[in-house]
Amino acid sequence: MALDNSHIRYYRLVLGIVSLAVLLTLSACGDREARGDYPAANTNNCLPDVSLIDQHGAAVSLASLKGKPVLIDFIYTSCASTCPMLTAKMAAIAHKLGPALGADVRIVSISLDPEHDSPVELAKYAQTHDAANSGWLFLTGPPEKIDQVLALFKLRRTRESDGSITHSIEAFLLAPDGRQIRQYNALDVSPDAVVADVESAHG
Repeated sequence: MALDNSHIRYYRLVLGIVSLAVLLTLSACGDREARGDYPAANTNNCLPDVSLIDQHGAAVSLASLKGKPVLIDFIYTSCASTCPMLTAKMAAIAHKLGPALGADVRIVSISLDPEHDSPVELAKYAQTHDAANSGWLFLTGPPEKIDQVLALFKLRRTRESDGSITHSIEAFLLAPDGRQIRQYNALDVSPDAVVADVESAHG
C-alpha cells in the first residue's frame, strides 16, 4: 500500500517523539550517574545472619535489619579527612529523612578499623559528627566478620604503608530483602537524590 504525504509526516512525527523520549531517558540516567548515583550491580544478600556490635555495645544481627530499606556506608573513627565528609553527607540525608529514619529506613555505618573502633569510640564519633540518632547504627566487631561483610559488597580493607586505611567512598541502598537497589559515590551524590531513592524503595 502506498503512503501519502500525510501518513509519511505522521510516522515521522511519531518516530521523532519516540527518539526524543529515548534521548531524554538516556540523558536522565547519565545525569544521575554524573551525580554519583548508580544502578546496583551486585545481587548479593548484603544483610546476612552475621552479628556485629553497635555503638551502645549491643549485638546486632544484620539479618534483623531486613524489612525496611537500609543505607550503608563504611568509615573509621581515626580518619580525619574522607570519613567525616562521608558522615556529614549521611547526616544531611538523616535530617532530610526526619522521623522516617528509624521508623521506615535505617542508616548503618560499619567500621573499617575494628581493631581500634570499640563501641565507645563509635559512640563518641556519632556524638561529635551529628549522627547520634536511634535510627543510625555504627557497627564494629571481630575483623574476620567485618571482612566477611565487606566481601558481600565486593569491598576489602587495605592499609597504606603508614598504617592508615584506604578509604571507601561507596554507599549502598539496600531493599527490604537485603539486596542492593542503588550504589553511590557518597562524596558526590546529593542528599535529595538518596532520599528520593529511599522513598521509592519504601513505597
